Amino acid sequence: MITDEEVDWLLSDLLEVYGYDFTDYSRASIKRRMSRLFSLDRFPSFAEFRFKLRNDEEYLKRFVEEITVNVTEMFRDPTFYKVLRTEILSILATYPLIRIWHAGCSTGEEVYSMAILLSEANLLHKSLLYATDINPSVLEKASRGIFPLSQMKQYSENYIQSGGKRDFSSYYTAKYEYVKFHEDLKQKMIFATHNLVSDRSFNEFQLILCRNVLIYFDQNLQERVFSLFDYSLESLGFLALGSKETLRFSTISTNYRQHSSKEKIWRKIS
Repeated sequence: MITDEEVDWLLSDLLEVYGYDFTDYSRASIKRRMSRLFSLDRFPSFAEFRFKLRNDEEYLKRFVEEITVNVTEMFRDPTFYKVLRTEILSILATYPLIRIWHAGCSTGEEVYSMAILLSEANLLHKSLLYATDINPSVLEKASRGIFPLSQMKQYSENYIQSGGKRDFSSYYTAKYEYVKFHEDLKQKMIFATHNLVSDRSFNEFQLILCRNVLIYFDQNLQERVFSLFDYSLESLGFLALGSKETLRFSTISTNYRQHSSKEKIWRKIS
């Protein structure tokens, strides 16, 4: 079993060496998963476990996959969406055309969440939502807008916690074990394959969301992606990352001011 002090050392290493911020992660959960990985990979000592993590970027990927729950969902982190709803959309509303990029959108649950926010703010008609991912098969699922019915209870709770006032089921039609979200939510979505590591910018945006993607990149790749986002973001635009990700150690960090102390949203100030 890894001690609390050893958990602190590993979390500090992740932040210092790779820029991955897991400090707000559930301590009991992360301690349990670290201990499980330590046992699974049969490290003879904690010192060797820590050395492997600090010096082997391939092992870092395994480590991150093991200690995180990689499940996308609608209105994931409801407080994040509440900030979007109450603080960010009113600023975006001042633009004649709102361009939003969901980078690494996976199966699209967060893109539909954004479409619902924009629809409720009466902004969807003048918005464009670019949804990109390196994997064409997940993009195909995203473009269909069909999700398991079993997930709707959790999504509805997330939606309400984010400040949603309507009946969440009014946004989809259920059939057998699946639901299909209404076509009007998709009218402003553009799905395309895009490799964050090698592809260039393709537009200029007021808001870029890339949540829980960068945790799988090493620091060099993160820097390249941050440069891509910086180049793709209008002045005074917003960059939103996942709850365990940070812009703090990036070379572009001085160009940004964190909008919210609790949510990982930065505004481009220069």
